[in-house]
Amino acid sequence: MTETSLKMAMVGCGGIARAHWHGIQNHAPRIDVTAVVDVDERAAKEFADTVGARAYTSLERCVHESGVDAVDLMLPHHLHEWGANACYRAMKHVVLEKPIAMDTVTAERILSGAKRAGVKLMVAEQAQYWMDVVEARALIDKGAIGDIVTAKACFYDPLKSFDKDNLPWRFKLANSGGGISIDGGAHWIRPMRMMLGEIEEVVAATGRFIPEMEGESIAQAILRFESGVIGTFQAVQSTGRLAPIEDFRITGTKGEIVIERGRQGRLLLYNAEHPDGKNVMSAFESKAASYGVELADFASFVLDDTPLAAPPEYALGELRAAIAMYRSVATGRWEKVW
Repeated sequence: MTETSLKMAMVGCGGIARAHWHGIQNHAPRIDVTAVVDVDERAAKEFADTVGARAYTSLERCVHESGVDAVDLMLPHHLHEWGANACYRAMKHVVLEKPIAMDTVTAERILSGAKRAGVKLMVAEQAQYWMDVVEARALIDKGAIGDIVTAKACFYDPLKSFDKDNLPWRFKLANSGGGISIDGGAHWIRPMRMMLGEIEEVVAATGRFIPEMEGESIAQAILRFESGVIGTFQAVQSTGRLAPIEDFRITGTKGEIVIERGRQGRLLLYNAEHPDGKNVMSAFESKAASYGVELADFASFVLDDTPLAAPPEYALGELRAAIAMYRSVATGRWEKVW
């Protein structure tokens, strides 16, 4: 392509679309949103007015009539393959929100479908663009905390109020493929892989304490990485107030790296040189910018053929880790991720 801007349609006009739009406005100037799609006509029109685009209620009609170059698919998990295929048939490039699919067979079809169609695919995992995580990996590579001994990831997600007569689509297994592990938990599994390498096997336990939610609302897992490092993953769909907590703690032979959560969150380095902890950077600011940085990367991928920070195949890691957790719950044993 030779265009200096990428004409894009945004599909799904819920909360995540607003996060993507905010990111585009602040960090992805080469993207021009010219169409939005939602089966709810009112939602489509309201969001179209916000972004200054044309509203559609049909994805198929949009990709054939709107003249867009690419589509940002923000759909329930069970619609990912359908949405991707509609774009592939119209020869449109695709940004697909995580997880890539609910199972590995479907994921592989989505990946191979993009190659057959000759279009570019990105799986949108904003954690890949969390600069605090990127900096933490750089500190590890520099030997700032010595050899890694262990690591911990904690994902506590406050549950918003919901209408029991109109439950969120994420509450249904047929739509989501699981609970907190396959969904928001992916944002914590990706950084663990970025900082520590690939996960080899897992053993897990899950529970449900939200009656309306069919998938797990709590998960605990031990992760064994290919390097031999043992880490832990904890995810909770919280229904109450949350106390301060860290997102990640990486422990080495010479110190620790801590990434705090929340608006006051920081990336902290503890070692002999910084025994009281060095404030390396704001963790919150890097996460807030990640949606836009991610979409700017996609624009460069399409317009300039610049490689993505992570190819779409890399997203199989989070999916396979979550599925391995679910197998472990069923078998009571360690389960291989790959």
